[in-house]
This record gives sequence, C-alpha cells and structure tokens, in this order.
Amino acid sequence: MLLDMQFPSRLLALLRVFFPLMLVSSALLAQPAAKAASPVEHVLEGFGKGTIPLDGAWQFHLGDDPRWASPGFDDAGWEQLSADKQWGLQGHPAVTGYGWYRCHITQHATPGAPAEMSLLIPRIVDAYEVYWNGRLVGTEGRFPPHPRWYVSNQQRPANVFDLGTATGGVLAVRVWKAPLFSYDDAGAGGFRELPVVGNPADIASLRGSLDYRWLSQSQFRLAESLLYAIVVLLGIFLWVRNPRETLPLWMAGFALEVPAATVLDLLRLPISGVATVAWQQPMFAIQDLCLWLLLLRMLHLAENPNLARFVRIAAWVSFAEGILDGMLTTLPYHGWVVASDWFLTVLVSLLEFLPVMLVVWAVAARKRLSLSRWLLAATAFLAGSINDLSIIVEQGRQWTQWSFYDKLTAPMFELGGSSITPLAAADALLIFAIVYAVYDYTTEERRRRDKLAQEIRNAQELQQLLVPEALPEMPGFALTSSYRPAQEVGGDFFQVVPLAAGGAMVVLGDVSGKGLPAAMTVALVIGAIRTLAEFTIGPAEMLEGLNRRLCGRLHGGFATCVALQMQPDGSGVIASAGHPAPFLNGRELELPGALPLGIGEMAQYEEVRLRMEPADRLALYTDGLLEARNDKGDLYGFERLQELFERPVAAEAASDDAVEFGQEDDVTVLTVTRLRAGEEASVSQVATVV
Repeated sequence: MLLDMQFPSRLLALLRVFFPLMLVSSALLAQPAAKAASPVEHVLEGFGKGTIPLDGAWQFHLGDDPRWASPGFDDAGWEQLSADKQWGLQGHPAVTGYGWYRCHITQHATPGAPAEMSLLIPRIVDAYEVYWNGRLVGTEGRFPPHPRWYVSNQQRPANVFDLGTATGGVLAVRVWKAPLFSYDDAGAGGFRELPVVGNPADIASLRGSLDYRWLSQSQFRLAESLLYAIVVLLGIFLWVRNPRETLPLWMAGFALEVPAATVLDLLRLPISGVATVAWQQPMFAIQDLCLWLLLLRMLHLAENPNLARFVRIAAWVSFAEGILDGMLTTLPYHGWVVASDWFLTVLVSLLEFLPVMLVVWAVAARKRLSLSRWLLAATAFLAGSINDLSIIVEQGRQWTQWSFYDKLTAPMFELGGSSITPLAAADALLIFAIVYAVYDYTTEERRRRDKLAQEIRNAQELQQLLVPEALPEMPGFALTSSYRPAQEVGGDFFQVVPLAAGGAMVVLGDVSGKGLPAAMTVALVIGAIRTLAEFTIGPAEMLEGLNRRLCGRLHGGFATCVALQMQPDGSGVIASAGHPAPFLNGRELELPGALPLGIGEMAQYEEVRLRMEPADRLALYTDGLLEARNDKGDLYGFERLQELFERPVAAEAASDDAVEFGQEDDVTVLTVTRLRAGEEASVSQVATVV
C-alpha cells in the first residue's frame, strides 16, 4: 500500500529529472541560437508590381512584453532569425510559450503604386497577433489564460491583414506556442513560411493561388475520404439489415475516422486544438479496436478463447485510453497531467502493435484462409508495421532529434498533384482489402444461409409428411392432438397406428436437441415405428425395437418415448422409455423408470396395464409443455399441468396454454377419451404444425 501511494510522487520526480536531461541533450544537438544583432531594414523595392516576401533576418526575442509592439522600441539587442522556418529549428528546440518577431520595413514605391498595403501570413504555430506600427491589425487564435489554437494549422487558409496606407514602419508579431504533445517535434514554434506583403489585389490573387494549390494537393485525401465515407454508410446499412452480424459494423467503425478527420482538416473548420485532440483520440481508439475485432473474426482467431478475451479487453482499454487522453488535453499542464499523458501514450503505443501480432499469430497457427482473408492479413501487417515504426520514431522526437520520421513520412510519389506517403498508400490498400474481405465473407454467408434455408424447407416438407394430417379413428375412443415446434422444425413425434388384430398403437416422444438435427432423427424414429408396428406384439417390444435401431445413430443424443396399446373394450398396456408419465383423469400414472432410447443397446422396458372406463380421459404430452417458462422465469410445472388435465381439455387448448405461458421447447399433446355406449368415434382436425 505504501508503494502504491509513493508511486505517483516517484514518477513525477523521475520525470522532473528525465525531461530536463532530454531537453539539455536536445539543445546540444540543435542548431545554436543566433547572436544579438542590429535590426535589418527590409526594403520593399518595386512595391505595386507584385508581392514581396519578407525574407532575410527578423529580430526575435523569447518572452512577452506589450511594449515590444511599439515601433519606437529598441530591439538592437535581440537575436535574429529567419521567418521561413520555426524557431525550434533555429536554436530554440522544444521551447513553448511566448516569442516576438519584429521586422523593420522601408518602402520604395514605384510611381502609380496602390496606396494600400496588405500582409499575407501562410502559417504560424500556434496563436498570434500582428501589429503594424504599434496598431493591432489581426489575430489568429487566443492567448492564455484561455488559449485557443489550431492543431491542423497546416490546413488553415493563409490569413490576410490590411496594413492601411502603404508606408514604411515596424511589423511586430506576437506568437504563443502551445505545450508540446508527445508526438510533436522540438522544431515547432513560430513562422513556418515567409510572410508576404503587397497591394490588396496582388495579395488576394496570391491567396487564391495558394488555396488552389492546397486543393489540388488534397485531391487524393478528398477521394480517400469519399471512399471511406461510402464504406461507413455501406457498413451501417448492412448492419441495420442484420444486427446480429457485427462484421459490417466493425468495418464502418474502422473507416469512420478518415471522413471525420476530413471534416476538421479539409473543410478548414475553426476548431481549437484542444477540441480537435479531445475529439480525435477516441476516434483513433475506435479505428484501432474495430480493426482488431475485424482481424479476430476474419483470420479465424476467435476460435482461441484466451486470445479473443485478450483482444476484447484490449479494445475496452484502448477506448477508455482514448477518452482519458482526450480529457487530459483539456486540463492545464501540471506535473500529474504530463505524467498521466505519457503513461497513456506508452500504453496506446504498445497496443498499436496488436494488428501485427494477430497476423503473425494467424500465420504461426497455419490458419486455412481464403485469398481475400490472406490479402487482409498482408495489408494489415504492412500498414501496421509502417504505423508502428512511425509511432516509435514520432513519440518523443522532440528530444531525440531523429530525422528518420521525416524520411518515413516523405512522399513516395505524386498522384494528381497529391503527395502519397508510405502510410497513406498502405492504408489505402488496407481499406480495399477490408471491403473485399467483408464482401467475400457476406457473400459466403449468404450462400450458407440460402443452403441452410433450403435444408430447413426440405426438413419442414419431410416433417409435414411424417406428422399425420388426420388421425385414424379408434373404435370406442375420441382423439385430439396438437403439435407446436419451437423452431422451424422440431424434435417431437407421435404416431397412431391401427393394428390388424384390433385396437391401435399410440407412440409419442421427444428427441434431444432442437431444429434440423432433431428433425432428421425424428424421420428415423417415425420410419422405425411404422415398420415395427406391423410385427411387434406390445409396447415394451416396440420400445426395445426402437432402442436397438437408434443406438449408435444419435451422435451422443437420445430420445424419450411412451408407447400405448389400446383395445376397443378400454383395456390397454403402456410402457415408457424415460418419458413423462401420462395423466389419467387428472392423475399421473405410475410407470417404472427406464433409460431413454439410444443409450444402452440391451435396455429393457416394463409394461403396465390400465383400463379406461367410459368418459375417462388419458393425456400424453412432451416435456415442452411442462418446461414452458414465462417472462419472470417461472416454469409451467406439475401443479399447473395437473390443474390443466383435471378438466376435459382438447390437445389444442392445452398446447395453446403452454405457448401463451411462454414456450421454449417443442410442445406436443395427444388426448384419448373413452366413449360411452352409442357415441361414435371421433378425431380432431389434427395436430397443428407451426
């Protein structure tokens, strides 16, 4: 417990030592800061004949003082930096907070030059204010204590500020650099590209050309986002049609991040950096976990319960990490926030290796996969490897000064003016592979469902032939029956077979299991009953014959059965093979216990004699009636069953009562009523196949 309480403080202490050491090493590796020098006059030769970049040396100073906006301020003691790259690349690595740029401008206008002058600033990291001769002329973002800046500032349009009358003076730019994220490099901060001055018309034309260049370079990204958006809509559509199949949902979740990011970047929405990161982190987590679940299913890895459990836990951890990481972004950068952010960064970086691990697992397990699934595995391995390497190099590069990340993210080639990086190419291959694999899977599943549906239709047709549409007459008795399968086809059976010597053999039973396999067993049982009825003498012999034919054919299953032989004079013989005993006039018959059919080849069954007087009622049923369960979880039970059979009730009414109570299994009921003298034998309109 003491160790647990001391861990956060020790971690903070370690970070306080570690970060300065890394910053020192970064400073040693970085370009040395420029020395102080007198300001350079930027002479605007030929003003009015086009735009003029403000290249050359600018005065620069870290810190913040409102007086530095004044044109009369003496900045001769400041160092000099260029405005074509950030201050972190010019001797101030990993420096955040405030910094000021000052540019002294002298104008040599040509005759007839416009009287107005405008300033175009392409990119500055992060928030900034622009002063012209001490007058605030424009801003982007907002400074502390309530800062607002844009993480995707490279996608932001260039800002244009009206400087008023074309004249010389001092241009001062106040910059605030936000705290570095884990993936930021040490070179961030300040100008990224040269600002440009000129007359308003020329500046507007330049901005238009920059926007056109940006749009032409974004064609691949736009096309990619459109493709991903179509994949999202397709996945949601397929999932809505069949909510039980989650694979299209995982596909849609994986593709969602790209069009969502497009909304933020390519539409150039003015969303703050904090809101962007807080929103994107959960989106990245969703993309990751959906890919993991896709690979788990498509590579047949869900067959391993331990691996499947690990992936699902990792998915929840990743999603929680994304939310927590996004929430931390909104908090002030205190020590515990920094420590927590780095812990979550290390955690998610480790989880990023999971796609590669899953592919390696599938290869090592020698999974037999289709071409589409191996293509998915190969592209997931390629994209995952490039992504993992990018993360390793990117995280912490603000201290390492590694340049390999720039090489890794450098364009391989251009397509329609758009630069294609290795990761972008690998991701494009991956989304095509996912769509192809899901399409192949859904096509295969549709064929399988169609085949299964046809088999079920065939089984239903077979069962309709096996379940009698009309019961034969039994002289001296009235018969009713009802058959309610729980699924398309069921495992209950009954037969009423007239005997040549008079009377009839009534057989009713239940095969273990449900659905199509149980229905196939029923077909075997019915065929055996009809054959044995021609040669057997009594119910026990009938059950023993059925048992011999079923042993070894039920694949570990069994069947319960009751056989009843009735004579016109009301005498009868009954035997049971593990089946619930019938009710005679509302009282359960006492039958000896016995093994179900199909368990032991040498099983024997005892007969019990009975006699039915006029108006006596005998009810045979399967356990689906007894085991009906309502919404509260209550069983139908013996008490309700006894109350049901204490009164004269037809088979259909009895089965309806169970179905209304809550049917879970096949329900079959058959009633035999002894008629009084003079009454004619009758049967119901037969068992209902539902």
